[in-house]
Amino acid sequence: MSNGFGPQVLVRSEENDGRVGLVESVTQPGWGGPPLHHHSFDELFYVLEGELTFQVDDDVFTRGAGEYVFAPGGTVHTFANHSDAPARYLLAITPGGFERYFARIAADIAGVEPPEWARAGWPEVTRVGPPIGG
Repeated sequence: MSNGFGPQVLVRSEENDGRVGLVESVTQPGWGGPPLHHHSFDELFYVLEGELTFQVDDDVFTRGAGEYVFAPGGTVHTFANHSDAPARYLLAITPGGFERYFARIAADIAGVEPPEWARAGWPEVTRVGPPIGG
């Protein structure tokens, strides 16, 4: 895994008229996560194993296995793995499209070209701050 992050696209929006994308990912201990950001699409993070720290607007909190966090489109948010163990989670994206970004990351990690479907664009993401604790 590059930089402690390893995504796998499970559901592509091209398979369901653009309605949803689903990504499974593992983060390594101490992974700092993406910068604080917002975008037009909704995201639902469901923690499968371990725990993740989230920031949604001004609230910072931790969720463990079996718990989820919903970040509606337009909401400022980010997440990280501040624990001492790996964390695995599902990320539902609706409407879909942003899963293409994760497919490109997975291809980069594997040292291969991204699949043809992942070469299309994805919705814009606006960075508004540093990662949690950054």
